[in-house]
Amino acid sequence: MKTVNIYGSTGSIGTQSLNVIRKNRDKFKVIGLTAEKNLTLLEKQITEFSPEFVFIKDKKKAEYLKNKYGIDVFYGENGLIDFASYKKVDISLIGISGIAGILPTYTAIQYSKRIALANKESLVSAGEFIINKAKKNNTEIIPVDSEHSAIFQCLMKNQKKYLRKIILTASGGPFWSYPKEKFREINVEDALKHPTWKMGKKITIDSATLMNKGLEIIEAKWLFNVTPDKIDVIIHPQSIIHSMVEYSDGSIIAQLGIPSMEIPISYALFYPERAFLEKSLDITSKSLTFFKPDFEKFPTLNFAYEALKRGKGYPAGLNMANELAVNAFLKRKIKFYEIFEIIEKIFDFKFLENFTKINDVFRINEEIKKRIKL
Repeated sequence: MKTVNIYGSTGSIGTQSLNVIRKNRDKFKVIGLTAEKNLTLLEKQITEFSPEFVFIKDKKKAEYLKNKYGIDVFYGENGLIDFASYKKVDISLIGISGIAGILPTYTAIQYSKRIALANKESLVSAGEFIINKAKKNNTEIIPVDSEHSAIFQCLMKNQKKYLRKIILTASGGPFWSYPKEKFREINVEDALKHPTWKMGKKITIDSATLMNKGLEIIEAKWLFNVTPDKIDVIIHPQSIIHSMVEYSDGSIIAQLGIPSMEIPISYALFYPERAFLEKSLDITSKSLTFFKPDFEKFPTLNFAYEALKRGKGYPAGLNMANELAVNAFLKRKIKFYEIFEIIEKIFDFKFLENFTKINDVFRINEEIKKRIKL
């Protein structure tokens, strides 16, 4: 019986994680849950899973939960840090999205045997600090992203010295075959129509711009300790092959599966064992196709490689600029093609050279907000 904290339990990753645990109650015990503001769903989860402690941001909601359920409840700006350090657990599954997940992840490393990581920003913005702390505390980091989970599985029991390249697959989103001149006509509704995955709005737009793959390039560098030149991206519209690894003898090993986040979630929870899931891939159902990405049409990929090349605070700046641009697009303040123009501005920001501690991420984010006014 492994103890588990679920960060972001009312979100997409959190609810799917609890669904996996629901089917395997003899193997996992949920002792901590966090939610930003969805009190109704959090209450249902408390009733079903009987955690020992929870977090919700609002103080009044926290007091209500404490009085009603008689459990420890954390709240406020520092509440997630207090939650993360409250009790040691076997697994902390980080399903919080955005920069709000960085410090809880950093803290949870010290109090967890394993981090099941679905928060991109932790590695994109603070990869060096996260990985170094995990090494110091002998804490496993197992990725929950479908692509990085696939790479993790493809690398198993194979010697790293024979690795030629990591191949990240991208669905391409709705616009990979669009001519570039049509990008000026793209509206919010078009961009939110992902052909394969059902995801939140922000990550769906990231998929449309291919920035999701740019961020995954940066994640892969830290997760697998490889240089950027060993990370490639290919378009694979069917989203059946979730990623591949090529070895020195030309062999390519791929991980295939249906587009379901329960597969990488269960892998991160059960590792090194595997879960028994009813979902199965009919390998005859689709033809698999592959295309090279258009770096001119989707400059986000070049931005990611350039940010990695420069290092220091540039990946954090890239992430924050993208977050601001996507939010502005969703609010219809800017056009789709302007997302690329806004992100590119960060390469003129010399203050990104100053990056020596994890809290510099938040200083950088505030400075980026001042300079990119949307």
